[in-house]
Amino acid sequence: MIDERFVALLLVAAVTIAGPLLIAALGELISETAGVINIQIEGMMLAGAFAGVAGALLSQNIVVAFLAALAGGLIVAVLHGIACFWFRANQVVSGIILNILALGVTTFLLVSVLGADVTQTVVRLERITIPILSDIPLIGRALFSQNILVYAAFIGVPLVWWMLDRTPFGLALRAAGERPEAAESLGINVRRTRWVALAVCGALAGIGGGLLTLGGLGFFTPNVTAGRGFIALAAVVFGRWRPMGVLAAVLLFGVADALQIRAQALGLPIPYQLLVALPYLVTIIALAGLVTRMRPPAALGVNYEG
Repeated sequence: MIDERFVALLLVAAVTIAGPLLIAALGELISETAGVINIQIEGMMLAGAFAGVAGALLSQNIVVAFLAALAGGLIVAVLHGIACFWFRANQVVSGIILNILALGVTTFLLVSVLGADVTQTVVRLERITIPILSDIPLIGRALFSQNILVYAAFIGVPLVWWMLDRTPFGLALRAAGERPEAAESLGINVRRTRWVALAVCGALAGIGGGLLTLGGLGFFTPNVTAGRGFIALAAVVFGRWRPMGVLAAVLLFGVADALQIRAQALGLPIPYQLLVALPYLVTIIALAGLVTRMRPPAALGVNYEG
């Protein structure tokens, strides 16, 4: 029989892990809908994670820290936009280069900003526990004892769905991604629309990266994102470019990641390397069954030169 306490703690960890990924994945969904593929979302999250910790150290204010995280992700987004929209660079190549650049710059600045003590902690987001609801067996603590940005991430799912499917801006994003020439003929500025989508993705990915460090760890280490940006990108594909699908994919990764953490804590006789690889294996297996049958809604318009 499965221990109830084990399941409850597993769900708490899964939802906590899913929060940053969901914020970044929603940003990627908006960007891909407009025809901009962000391979560099890993770099956006990494820049946000570093900028958030740096902002917290300098200001000792959690709001300023997350504004800095937002700015970190936005800077990477602007660099991608300049490379792709102004200089016509390949989006995938630009993304790979920016990922490498973000890793190198944050590692270099780590000692410059933090000095010898690279693990000094900073202010972190506090959990907000909702009375009564947090006492529900199994799911209470997981769903109703989280920090405000985790709540906001899950609330953002229906909001993004509504924006994409029920607003003129959402229709403009889809038109810019799927039929850019037709969109231009209808008076939609495709380049401006894509800039907005890219900026939103950078801001959200930066916040997601900041949540990794400011919502849990409280400090920054080199490559702290550890591939989570790629997982967020994969979640968009696995979720069929739909907000609810993205949510399901992110939760799948969250459960897989939480499972390997809990399994290690219990000392199960399973190789450590396999446990660490478990969430990534789950993602690869899930994608293998879908990616060959699907393409992003913006696939037809990513090379538009307008």
